[in-house]
Amino acid sequence: MSTVLDWISGTLIIFGALLALTAAIGIVRFPDTLLRMHSATKPQAIGLISVLTGTCIRVYDDPNVWMLVLVGLFTLLTAPVIAHLIGRTAYREQSHRKDLLVVNELEDELDQP
Repeated sequence: MSTVLDWISGTLIIFGALLALTAAIGIVRFPDTLLRMHSATKPQAIGLISVLTGTCIRVYDDPNVWMLVLVGLFTLLTAPVIAHLIGRTAYREQSHRKDLLVVNELEDELDQP
């Protein structure tokens, strides 16, 4: 049974590392702040959760597993907030491509003093 758990945890850790790698490549290659923001938050957060899940499976009998769970919860709670703030800042500084915006809900907010 331990061998099966080792394979599952190893697969999750490698999958998470590959997702983090794709996030890093996306940050370097994407030209726009909003595209970089998407690349930095979604695959990176899912990759980290995958690595933490694989690690929790591997060290399931250690009392420090709860610390890994807390790290995962903290990441899931803060990543959307950070992405939202980066997106609003990029919009306010006009460092985005206007042709990508289908609906521009912030335009009226910026026009008001």
